[in-house]
Amino acid sequence: QVQLVESGGGLVQAGGSLRLSCAASGVTFKTGVMSWFRQAPGKEREFVSLITWSSGDPTYADSVKGRFTISRDNAKNTVHLQMNSLKAEDTAVYYCAADFSLPYGLEPSGYDYWGQGTQVIVSS
Repeated sequence: QVQLVESGGGLVQAGGSLRLSCAASGVTFKTGVMSWFRQAPGKEREFVSLITWSSGDPTYADSVKGRFTISRDNAKNTVHLQMNSLKAEDTAVYYCAADFSLPYGLEPSGYDYWGQGTQVIVSS
């Protein structure tokens, strides 16, 4: 079975950085997309970033553009999210998700597999 496991969350001061990782097992990614979503207390799950496995083309939410960088390592079936210049409003549980079926999009309902989430807390 496919499993996605996030890691790298923690507590960081505003302006600091964290790198999240998502390791996949049970599949070898040759196509499809991997995305990061986040959910803060009392809020809906929101899209953060997406990367295609074939070309590595990234997509970012406006709220993180210029601060976050998504990357992939196809050989290791791993996706990373480098988060810089963190703000208090970035505090959330971060989830990675994979989608192998077209169309690819930014809505959580379109994703086939999800990780367990990793907590990111940014102190102000």
